[in-house]
Amino acid sequence: MGGREAHSLITTVFSALLIAIGVTMVVRTIAAGGGVLAVGVLLGVLFVAAGAGRIWVTRRTR
Repeated sequence: MGGREAHSLITTVFSALLIAIGVTMVVRTIAAGGGVLAVGVLLGVLFVAAGAGRIWVTRRTR
């Protein structure tokens, strides 16, 4: 595995972690009674978007 493939793999793994953290934040906030505009929901959505965006860019630049 070369440097580029390792970098791509690590980026994908960390991006998946960002998505998992974001989903967890949204679920936990809603379970605690937060609404759609609660800070946890908004930050969770941003985490998911950041992770998905990183995966998309990584896949596209290969």
